[in-house]
Amino acid sequence: MDIFIILVANLLISIGFNQFLIPHQLLAGGISGIAMLIGYFSDLHIPILYFLLNLPIIVWGFVVIGRRFIIISLLSVAITSWMMTFIPTDGFVHAPILAAVFGGVLIGTGTGLLLRIGGSSAGFDIVGSILTRHYDFPLGGVLIVLNGVVIAALGYFKDNWDLALYSMLAIYITGVVVDMLHIKHVKVTAFIVTSKKEQMLEKMLRTPRGVTILKAEGAYSSMPSDVLMTVITRYELVELKRIVESVDEDAFVNIVETAGIWGKFNRLS
Repeated sequence: MDIFIILVANLLISIGFNQFLIPHQLLAGGISGIAMLIGYFSDLHIPILYFLLNLPIIVWGFVVIGRRFIIISLLSVAITSWMMTFIPTDGFVHAPILAAVFGGVLIGTGTGLLLRIGGSSAGFDIVGSILTRHYDFPLGGVLIVLNGVVIAALGYFKDNWDLALYSMLAIYITGVVVDMLHIKHVKVTAFIVTSKKEQMLEKMLRTPRGVTILKAEGAYSSMPSDVLMTVITRYELVELKRIVESVDEDAFVNIVETAGIWGKFNRLS
């Protein structure tokens, strides 16, 4: 399922680039926007630029975030670059504002899907994900701020602020869609009822999150059991589900949205 989502997400991103933004010389923002900006003023191929410019950020993300996130991000960059080479760039939308709106929706949907399965489309998504590990604010908002410089460069070098404003619209819509699909800044509390406490703790304690052990008793069986409680971000639910299913397929898990937290909570992941 993850492979299927990766392919669909990158197809949406590639179509958003080649069929909506690039024909009107609009920018997607971030690293992809920088690649487009360079491509508009040179004979260099945007897919190749997109791939090469993302590599340093992927290495940074590998060090800070972790293996799974970066593997998916690297696959995403490679697949998007490949798909962009055969998707035509003639475009079928003539109005720049429509291209900005629907291009932003497609790119935001693809990016949000990748983030939901624990990856990203690389570029400023990785930078934004690193920043949101330190502070609680929406990822889409972070991307909008990071992309401002790129948009200003387009307006300045093209001497066409209409293109810059259309590009900002596309990026804004992308950010809104990302936040609809990926709400990492939302915290949840997981209650895990399991008969394999030690094995579960061994894997859960490898993550940066703390775990509290609650003693419980089955109402019907009167048998004692253990409940593991942990507070995580919505982003980390994918990994928690993998841990639980790999240790105890019969475990009962209750996920409760957390209104707020005080005290010690590791925001670095």
